[in-house]
Amino acid sequence: MSMAGGPLDGVRIVDLTAVVVGPMATQTLGDYGAEVIKVETPAGDILRDLNGRAVTPRMSSKFLHLNRNKRSIVLDLKQPAGREALLRLVARADVFLWNVRPSAMERLKLSYDEVRAVNPRIIYCGLFGFGRGGRYREKPAYDTIIQGGSGVAALHHRVMGEPRYIPIVMADRTVGAIAVQMILLALVNRYRTGEGAAIEIPMFENMAKFVLEEHMYLKTFDPPLGTTGDPRVLEPGNRPVPTKDGWICITANTNAQAFALFDAIGRPELKTDPRFNSVTARFANVTELYVIRNDALKQKTTREWLELFDTLDIPALPYHTLDSLMEDPHLKDVGFFQKVDHPTERRIVNMALPNKSSFGNRVDFLHAPKIGQHSVEILREIGYDEAVIEAMIENDTTVDGRIDPGKQ
Repeated sequence: MSMAGGPLDGVRIVDLTAVVVGPMATQTLGDYGAEVIKVETPAGDILRDLNGRAVTPRMSSKFLHLNRNKRSIVLDLKQPAGREALLRLVARADVFLWNVRPSAMERLKLSYDEVRAVNPRIIYCGLFGFGRGGRYREKPAYDTIIQGGSGVAALHHRVMGEPRYIPIVMADRTVGAIAVQMILLALVNRYRTGEGAAIEIPMFENMAKFVLEEHMYLKTFDPPLGTTGDPRVLEPGNRPVPTKDGWICITANTNAQAFALFDAIGRPELKTDPRFNSVTARFANVTELYVIRNDALKQKTTREWLELFDTLDIPALPYHTLDSLMEDPHLKDVGFFQKVDHPTERRIVNMALPNKSSFGNRVDFLHAPKIGQHSVEILREIGYDEAVIEAMIENDTTVDGRIDPGKQ
């Protein structure tokens, strides 16, 4: 199936992933033109059921936001016919992405060597919890497991006195973005050398790197010059600041910004105060600085401060709730939210691609699919005749999830 538009037009991806980390990566690639075939088990991607109410069963809101620009085929890989169909897909693909434990792929006889045997140029990319060289390699993993194990929850402990997960699947989304980078690097390398690649993307190691780049701090040095944790970032006062009628988000890092802030709050003498007259001094005295700043910002409304800070070029933004974010005037200006008609879910709110480029993105938008919606058409494309397809449906190797053509 030819896909229209975008720099990845013509790149074929077989997507054997579920939930967030893999689907986010493949959706990004699909948004820029790649043909993404989402391979689901007969049970389907669990994300279809993980997000509360839906217009129709198995089409949760989060699934809709992570699976556009894909087609869905159901294959039972435990049946020989299902595995054979998958290998036919892989033989015609550029990228094969999966997110189960490597041992599960070996049991399915879908290791890199077995997949490469049908397509030597394949980019074989696995996303899983822990690197294969370590003792955790067989542990199952979800986002919260990785957040807790990689130190993310400990950051809240340092600030608030108790460990907490960030209430967003941050590890999945971070590692999903890394997967996009690695796949694109592999495509560039194949363009230069003609060779395929095997890629392993462990969540734990990637998130440990993510956290410690910020917070290894004085243990960067050997012997250590002190403890872990960037005190400016971990300072309890480093939060949205109360104003006379709400909250505001403000950060003044450079001398120009900090000095302008001191003028704005009526404390110009702080510009020459040795505690605050340089970046280094403010870093060393961040707790005291935030007390002064936070007390001063209670004197005006959020709107008054924003108008003043905009005039002085001090970085600041209103504090948003999830609901007020959807009403943000800047997002309306740039057309961030788009209402579209889904063939089965009625009207939904999509988010536009935030990044703009001269090379563009795909133009033949595909809605997030029903489970097995494209099973029959994909099997036809890879050479199966109608009798074989019917037999695969009857023995539950696949599912015919086609919807009324009048709704598509």
